[in-house]
Amino acid sequence: MASKTAGLTGAALLAFAANSVLCRIALRDTAIDPASFSTIRIVSGALVLAALVLPRQGGTAFRESSWVGAALLSLYAVPFAYAYTQLSAGTGALLLFGCVQVTMLAAAVAARERMRAVQWGGALAAAAGLMLLVFPGLAAPPPVPALLMATAGASWGAYSLHGRGAADPVAQTMGNFVRATPMAAAVSVGAVAASSIDRAGVLLAITSGAITSGLGYVAWYGALRRLSRTQAAVVQLAVPPLAAAGGILFLGEAISVRLVAASALVLGGIAAVFVARR
Repeated sequence: MASKTAGLTGAALLAFAANSVLCRIALRDTAIDPASFSTIRIVSGALVLAALVLPRQGGTAFRESSWVGAALLSLYAVPFAYAYTQLSAGTGALLLFGCVQVTMLAAAVAARERMRAVQWGGALAAAAGLMLLVFPGLAAPPPVPALLMATAGASWGAYSLHGRGAADPVAQTMGNFVRATPMAAAVSVGAVAASSIDRAGVLLAITSGAITSGLGYVAWYGALRRLSRTQAAVVQLAVPPLAAAGGILFLGEAISVRLVAASALVLGGIAAVFVARR
C-alpha cells in the first residue's frame, strides 16, 4: 500500500509541475487569454472524467462531489491563470506553494496533528530550498496578481484538505470538475470582450485539463487518503523544482548550481518529514 501511495503522489506532483509549464507556455507563446484557458481546462477535465465514471456509475457518481469542492477548484484554477500573466515564474511559485503549505499546516495544527522536531526541521528546510530557488530573481510583485496567486494557493490547500476522505477519488474529482464548469464559464462570459483563442492555446488548455489536471487530481485525491496533512503540505513543495526542470527541458531555461542546491534542500526536507513520520 505504501508503494501505491508513493506512486500516486509522484504522478500527482509531476502533473502539478506539468500544469505550471503548460500554463506558462500557453499564456506566453499563444494568443489564448486566461479566462478561456481556465474554462477549456476545466471543461476538458470534466469531459474526460465523465467518460470514465458515468458509464459505470451513472448519476450516483455525483454523490461523491460537492459545490464546495467545485468552488475551491474554480478559486484555484481561474486566479492561477490570471496571476501568471503578470508574475514571474519564481514569484508565482513562491506565492502559490507558500500559501498551500501555510493553509495545510495551519489545518494540521488546528487538528492537533503531532509533528516531531525532525518534521518541523524538514518542513523549514524544504521552505528554505523553495526560497533559494525563487528568491534571487524576485522583485516586488504587483499587488493584484500577487493577491490572485495567494488566493489560488489557499484555495488549492483547502481543496486538498476537502478531498482527504474521498471514498472514490475518480468520482469525486469528476463531480467537482462538472460542477465547476458553469463557474469557469461565467468568468469567460464576463471577460468576453477581452477573450481570444488560437489552436495552439486550445490544445495546451485541453492537455492541461484532460490529463495533467483531471487525471492528475484523481491521483492526488487517491494519495491523500494515506497522507497526513503535514505530509501533504510539505510534499507539494517538490513541485517548483520539478517545474523548473520542465522549464529547462521545454522552455530552454538554463540549469544552475542554485537550482541543484535548492532542489536538494526541498527533496531532503520532504524526506525528513516522511522518515520522521515512520
